[in-house]
Amino acid sequence: MVSQSPDIKITPEAPVRAPSAVPVDDAVLAFEVGALDLRGRLTRLGPALDEILHKHDYPAAVGKLLGEAIVLTTLLGSSVKFEGRFILQTRTDGPVSLLIVDFQAPDRLRAYARYDASRLKNGQSSGELLGKGHLAMTIDQGSNTSRYQGLVALDGGGLEEAAHEYFLRSEQIPTRVRLAVGEEMRGGEGGKLRWRAGGILLQFLPRAPERAKQADLHPGDAPEGTAAHSVPDDDAWVEGQSLISTVEDVELIDPDLSGERLLYRLFHERGVRVFNPQTLRAQCSCSRDAVSSMLKSFAPNDRAEMVKDGKVVVTCEFCSSVYEFTPQEAGVE
Repeated sequence: MVSQSPDIKITPEAPVRAPSAVPVDDAVLAFEVGALDLRGRLTRLGPALDEILHKHDYPAAVGKLLGEAIVLTTLLGSSVKFEGRFILQTRTDGPVSLLIVDFQAPDRLRAYARYDASRLKNGQSSGELLGKGHLAMTIDQGSNTSRYQGLVALDGGGLEEAAHEYFLRSEQIPTRVRLAVGEEMRGGEGGKLRWRAGGILLQFLPRAPERAKQADLHPGDAPEGTAAHSVPDDDAWVEGQSLISTVEDVELIDPDLSGERLLYRLFHERGVRVFNPQTLRAQCSCSRDAVSSMLKSFAPNDRAEMVKDGKVVVTCEFCSSVYEFTPQEAGVE
């Protein structure tokens, strides 16, 4: 389906309709701009994100950063066609030392952040909250297959910069990412704030591979004064980057602006093909049986040390669900 303005002349080769005005939350919308050899995905998150973040009493800055990680995970994980999990995780020395987002294909999300409240300050950027460390992206297709993991260093930059670095070094696909997270207040809800988020990923995938060539990575040991190898960007990719740079945060999280209308705003002059949305939901994979199995994997002495006030209590870090066991149920001799 190609979303075009009704008053623009079109060719009969492809079906055309006006972009839907109905916003769809908690979904990923894949699209392509054939005239520019561009493909991408647009994520809009509302109730699912709000449910995940309100499981914990995160400070606003931490909630926003975790929201960015969730959006990035949906953009990346939804593109991989497999049965299994896509896991995004950061480990850093900043105030937010751990972010983990678990995407269970095809649609389940859960996430968690660990932070040091004493190190949080007003006005800290995403890069300052993360500090230095690494971002890991893991594809786990089950016990009978090997895990694939990609790593990228975090050196004071945010998640958008990390994503760009990953695609440059690992995938070598010209890619741009935009992430936005915020809270909204609507009348009639008693002043309750709700989390919203949005993101867009755009990639240049021409049919001729040589058109997507990028400059060689710096080897690190080149003699001083050596000129860096450069490759001019393809005109189509230059145009694509210019268009995505015009997207504002408020457009990505606006609850009254549909994803199709946003894509039409960006690419209507070239024509944009949109596909059926892939829905998302917040759902943890923990259960009493799973926690019981986890307890039995510990050594007997470790299980014995978990007994407090005559019981073993386990709290899921993702969803804050609490599971209580008697010592006998936990396998304590």
